Amino acid sequence: MVNLALSWHEAGISAACLAVAAVAAGRSRRPALVTAAGVARETAVVLALFGLWQMAGTFVLMGPEGAVDRGEWIWRAERAVHLPSETAVQLAFLPHPLIVQALNLYYAGLHFVVVIGCLIWVYVWHRRQYPRVRTTLVLFTAAALLVQFIPVAPPRMLPGDGMIDTAVRYGQSVYGSVAGFNADQLSAMPSVHVGWALLAALVIIEVSRSRWRWVALAYPLLTMLAVVVTANHYWLDGIAAALLLALALVVQRISRSLYERWRARRADQPGDVRAPVLSPASTSSARWQAAWRPGRTSRSAGTSVAQRSMASGQRG
Repeated sequence: MVNLALSWHEAGISAACLAVAAVAAGRSRRPALVTAAGVARETAVVLALFGLWQMAGTFVLMGPEGAVDRGEWIWRAERAVHLPSETAVQLAFLPHPLIVQALNLYYAGLHFVVVIGCLIWVYVWHRRQYPRVRTTLVLFTAAALLVQFIPVAPPRMLPGDGMIDTAVRYGQSVYGSVAGFNADQLSAMPSVHVGWALLAALVIIEVSRSRWRWVALAYPLLTMLAVVVTANHYWLDGIAAALLLALALVVQRISRSLYERWRARRADQPGDVRAPVLSPASTSSARWQAAWRPGRTSRSAGTSVAQRSMASGQRG
């Protein structure tokens, strides 16, 4: 259903080529090439993230045989803390096939479109905030993909929870080999969909000055609903994604604070205040001025003494 033609190998090669092209263009003095270098560099970052997303579906640190057990543990933990049943939420939507199919499409591809659109918007119209947004996206995605190396079965794969795979029911499944995209079915924890949606909403709220910017909070809420109704994630998957995003923001803020303190401390050190390097001509001029100024002072003092003597003789 989703035509994502790039494999993780192709995404990685494309990112590397764009990075090399960005470096070459950045050394040019032509404004157009410098601008193109910035666009190529940021596109390479997005492609690299996409390649990591693809690669995470092909490698696991633990065997898949424990994935169902870990999914069932999450299910029991949710019941222990009295979170709403995902089964009950899905049953409320199943009588409405058009809504369910729309949520299947929502889950399949909207998260890529929105996060890329958000990056483009910030890069073009709010360039000063872009490095921080991009760094947060990279930190969160890398942390989420590291966690996903531990396989966890999604709710649709648990035998006793009563949930169904809505994408399979309506022929909209993204799993399996579709145009070179092999999605990992055992990467339920955490939900990158929810993390990216929450990041996009926070960026809009912080960067935009529109009074309607708070409506963006509906996007992560709708994403959370979509991943649950389609039986792709648990509630705790979204909660874990939000915590990882918060951790990425905290790490970035602490790192920036430590760097600013290091710069301030380095600037306060006397050894960092270096004397200017003078050329031979400047050195000769300085020496001449140093030799000339005392003589000038002596002559000025002698003139003052002579003037006082003449004034004294006149008074006598």
